[in-house]
Amino acid sequence: MSSYSRAVALVVIVAASGCGERQYTAPRELDNACSILQQRPPYERAFKQTERNWGVPVSVQMAIIYQESKFIGNARTPHQYMLGVIPVGRQSSAYGYSQALDGTWEEYQDERGRHRATRDDIFDATDFMGWYMSQTTESLGIPLDDTRDQYLAYHEGRTGYVNASYSDKGWLIRIAGDLAERAEMYEAQLRSCGRD
Repeated sequence: MSSYSRAVALVVIVAASGCGERQYTAPRELDNACSILQQRPPYERAFKQTERNWGVPVSVQMAIIYQESKFIGNARTPHQYMLGVIPVGRQSSAYGYSQALDGTWEEYQDERGRHRATRDDIFDATDFMGWYMSQTTESLGIPLDDTRDQYLAYHEGRTGYVNASYSDKGWLIRIAGDLAERAEMYEAQLRSCGRD
C-alpha cells in the first residue's frame, strides 16, 4: 500500500470514528434556552419530537434535564465512600440526560419496544421523559405543563408522590419550585427567539 493510500485510509477511519461520537459536555449559557438550542440543534429536534409525541412542552423538558444532568449526556450520580475514602459504588443507577434509573429505563425499553435506546442519546432520553410524564398525567392527573408536580413525581416516583415522600424534603420542594420558574423563563426565551 502506498503512503498516499495509507494516508487516505487513515483520514477515512478518523472521520468514520467521529460520526457516532456523542457530546458529553454541557452547552454554554444554561440560563438561555435559545443559546442551548442554537449550540445543539439535535436537542431542539429531540425536544420538539417529544412534544409532538407525548405533549410535554419543550420548556418543561429543558428545565428537568437542566436539573437532572445539566445537559451532560453521560452524567452519573456521585460515588459513595466508606470511611470517607473507600469507594463503594454510586448513590444510584441514574444515568444520562434524564438520570433514569436502570429499572425504570428497562421498563421503558420493554414497553416501547426500544431495546437499543440509550440514556446518553438525547432523542431516547427525551422520549423516556415524555413516556414517563404522560403516564404520570394518566395515573395522577398532573398536567404535562405543571413542572413542579411533574418533577416531584419524576424524582420521587409516582408512588412516592402519592405518599408525599417529598413533604419532609424542603430542599426538593425548593428545587421543584425553582424548576417551575426555570421552565417559565425558558418558555419566554423560546418565544422571544421564535423557537416555541
